Amino acid sequence: MALRVLLSNRIIIPQRASLTRFCRYYTPLTFDHRSCITPSSAINSSLYYQPLKTNSILLSKNSTHFQTFQFASLSSSSSNSSSSSNGNTPSSPSDGNSSSSSFSSSNDGKSQNNDDDGGHEQNDHTVPVVIQSGNPLMPVEVPENYPIVPLIPVSRHPLFPKFIKMLEITNKDLMDLIRRKVKLNQPYAGIFLRKETPSPATTATEKSSTADLKTSSSTDSKSSTESTKEKEKIPNMITSDVIKNLDEVYNIGSFVQIHEVHDMGDRLRMIVMAHRRIKIVGLVSDEVVIEDIDRKRPPQKSNNNRRRQRRKDEPVIGEDPVPEPTPSTPTPPVSPNNNEPIVVNKILLVNTENVTHNEYTQTPELKALTAELVKTIRDIVALNPFYRESIAALIHSGQRADHPVYLSDLGAALTSAEGAEQQAVMEEMNIPNRLMLTLNLLKKELEMSRLQQKIGKEVEEKVNKQHRKFMLMEQLRIIKKELGLEKDDKEAMNDKFRARLKELVIPPHVKIVIDEELERLNVLEKHSAEFNICTNYLDWLTSLPWGKISEEKTDLDHAQKVLDEDHYGMEDIKKRILEFIAVSHLKKSTHGKILCFYGPPGVGKTSVAKSIARALQREYFRFSVGGMHDTAEIKGHRRTYVGAMPGKMIQCLKKTKTENPLVLIDEIDKIGRGGFHGDPSAALLEMLDPEQNANFLDHYLDVPIDLSKVLFICTANVLDTIPDPLKDRMEVIEVSGYVAEEKLAIAKNYLIPQAIKQTAVKENNIEITDAALMRLIKAYCRESGVRNLQKHIEKIFRKVAFKIVKEGDSKIVVDEGNLQEFVGKPIYTSDRMYELTPPGVSMGLAWTANGGSVLFIESSLINPVEAFDTLNTSSKDDKSSALTGSLTLTGKLGDVMKESCKIALTYAKSYLQQIDPKNRALRVGHIHIHVPEGATPKDGPSAGCTIVTALLSLALNKPIKQNVAMTGEVSLTGRVLPVGGIKEKVIAAKRANVHTVILPHENQKDYNDLQDFIKDGLTVHFSKTYDDVYKIIFED
Repeated sequence: MALRVLLSNRIIIPQRASLTRFCRYYTPLTFDHRSCITPSSAINSSLYYQPLKTNSILLSKNSTHFQTFQFASLSSSSSNSSSSSNGNTPSSPSDGNSSSSSFSSSNDGKSQNNDDDGGHEQNDHTVPVVIQSGNPLMPVEVPENYPIVPLIPVSRHPLFPKFIKMLEITNKDLMDLIRRKVKLNQPYAGIFLRKETPSPATTATEKSSTADLKTSSSTDSKSSTESTKEKEKIPNMITSDVIKNLDEVYNIGSFVQIHEVHDMGDRLRMIVMAHRRIKIVGLVSDEVVIEDIDRKRPPQKSNNNRRRQRRKDEPVIGEDPVPEPTPSTPTPPVSPNNNEPIVVNKILLVNTENVTHNEYTQTPELKALTAELVKTIRDIVALNPFYRESIAALIHSGQRADHPVYLSDLGAALTSAEGAEQQAVMEEMNIPNRLMLTLNLLKKELEMSRLQQKIGKEVEEKVNKQHRKFMLMEQLRIIKKELGLEKDDKEAMNDKFRARLKELVIPPHVKIVIDEELERLNVLEKHSAEFNICTNYLDWLTSLPWGKISEEKTDLDHAQKVLDEDHYGMEDIKKRILEFIAVSHLKKSTHGKILCFYGPPGVGKTSVAKSIARALQREYFRFSVGGMHDTAEIKGHRRTYVGAMPGKMIQCLKKTKTENPLVLIDEIDKIGRGGFHGDPSAALLEMLDPEQNANFLDHYLDVPIDLSKVLFICTANVLDTIPDPLKDRMEVIEVSGYVAEEKLAIAKNYLIPQAIKQTAVKENNIEITDAALMRLIKAYCRESGVRNLQKHIEKIFRKVAFKIVKEGDSKIVVDEGNLQEFVGKPIYTSDRMYELTPPGVSMGLAWTANGGSVLFIESSLINPVEAFDTLNTSSKDDKSSALTGSLTLTGKLGDVMKESCKIALTYAKSYLQQIDPKNRALRVGHIHIHVPEGATPKDGPSAGCTIVTALLSLALNKPIKQNVAMTGEVSLTGRVLPVGGIKEKVIAAKRANVHTVILPHENQKDYNDLQDFIKDGLTVHFSKTYDDVYKIIFED
């Protein structure tokens, strides 16, 4: 049958058997009664034992035949009858849904096994309990007028006349009402579409309904709770089978006949068929009287006892009816003919009237509209194969498929329009207008089907194209393999790795490992994880430059020329590199070394390493270890880890393709400390140890690698943060800062030509005088390096380029007068805090990361009157008179410098006792020592002599010799100890116009290494004890 074809794809598997039984007796177009059920089979049904035919018209018209009926007794008898006839306990389904579930032939065709009206998907393990003995309900004549019907709300789509729908209800009251109606052979109901947006009143009533549902039976409560959780996932979904307000549904729906009922205990599943349109005209109480059909039944001899028992349970006319228990407080019933409103908590019964369409005549316009409707349906069927067989069977079944009324309902039911749009077709009584509404919906559906077909074709073409390409590539690969032009992946990889090995001189222990991995590669499956690990491992092993050494140039003149071209000064570094080249020349072989350049920022430590690589003609590789905290960066990862890879040195060898590159390890003083990832500085010990790096073991390769031919150069700003074991493995070379004369030469020979190249300003367009450069160096760029000087020169060139383009100047001269226009106000305006030092102030020399600077030590007495009191000449302090001195230190001094101050005070007291025994200033005075500037941290063991000098000057109340600066630590016995940073300190003294410098005697060799232009104009004294300093400062 056509209906069976149409519905078979809309109903889940457990429901198709019952629907197929129904389709045996009804056709979809006329639904004429063709039942072959005999009266005996109907009588044997567990539900229907009353006479086969009933005058339903009389039931609907004659209200005197109705009687009151108790819900409780009918529900209990129906339940008992169902249980006794079936013999099985109803099984609760896995998804207890509390909303009406419908599977209609008028659906839009989008869902396959799901409910369009928010219904359930029956679990395959759920076996429904059928009330009757597996047969459809006994067909009865459908009454033409049946006003009072149960109200069943549905969602999403209305049910059009002449169409079938499958419903599921879970509300207990509605289930009892349906059971009672079916038992009384009144299987009729009204189906009305819910409105999508509930009103606030409806929302409030739904909350009340939820509270009512909680008081139901345990099975119904569990089912409703599970259903509510499922429906919360779907927005705007109504989860109740009953309504509380007529505004929740549209007032026009369908009068349906229930053809089959499956009672599953906690829910009812029904197959209903719509017959006509009806309209809600009012409410009916759920206690309305119902005709007592049982009183008209003829007595049966075999069932006297049963009927006698039933008579005791059921009420008769004239007896006071017992009100039916309801979840909420019942409202007193009112007759349907009464005009007073009925107030109920749940609307189960409604009063309806039939709705008929307006009269119409077959005009040419109507015929054309009908023909267009049929044509559109045929186009949709052609585009959507889902409806092809079903609609074809409907059209060719011999019925009038061009009937306007049926076509309008059929067309609206075929579309996937919204419920409100289909309800508009349902409520339209003018046939031409109804056809036009349906045609609009069909046209939208047609356009959607065409778009869907277009998208499907595009996707199919794309998939077919990719599949065709894949097939052709596979065929081409097989053809090439058969012709010997191409090999499979394993063979290709094996040949590639072996071809690499032919050009290399591989050590025997590495050769064994490679051969084992190649044999393992042939055994492994191509798509296994081990295959990728093995191929990556072989790729790294065969990519290393085993036995490859770049030819090193050992020409000293060439190396000297290259180094001088790139860098000015740096004599120590250049001499060391030339010595390295000389050794390589004598050995006639390449060897490695570990050097460490340390010094202030911007002095060229990193750039000189690149120049050394160019001078030696070695490959250059740089990596920074600043902030590195993982030892795997040095030693590599284990191969078992995801994303494992070798360490930096193995990556260096693969990139440089040689065993003797120059590797620059930058910022080694800023390497991370040990954590849960390990200590990278400890991992560097093996790599930078000349005795161990010949057999460096990387965790990834797991074979020894020779790094003895690599020239390692490390850079650092300070040596204090480098671990001692690592520092011991390196040859440390100091790169000191530049003096003003060196900066001037660097600016003229390197920085200005580089700025000309970067800014495209020609040499004849700009001229920077030497005076301007010297002013720029002294007032703006005092640091040891030239990086800041390079920035200022580039700034000058940018300003000049702007003036050339904007103002059209041909040549701009930058001198000392207009320098401020290009670089702004000077940063350093004064070199010295004191032009003339007062008593208690001395001038020292300090080393900083940016170079040297002048440091003043200030001392003062808090109680000068008591300190310089000459009347009391006692040689010892009187503690009872509070004449004991104290020491206060300020200036953000470090611990080392604080100890130097205490040592200096102790020695100054001892020395003052020797030269002036009567002077009690340091013994009884409260001394305050301050080192400007207060915001700058200061620390280091080189200010002892300066502090002793300031204290003696304070005690003697005598200023020291002017323009004298000193450095050096003093011991408790007065010996002057050597210090570092002599070059920076001498440069700072010369920059501050200091003519006399006092240095420790053991630093004489450091001073002698300085260039002559640094020593010019200075008088330097070398002292072994502080007595030598005192003679220079005071006695002269």
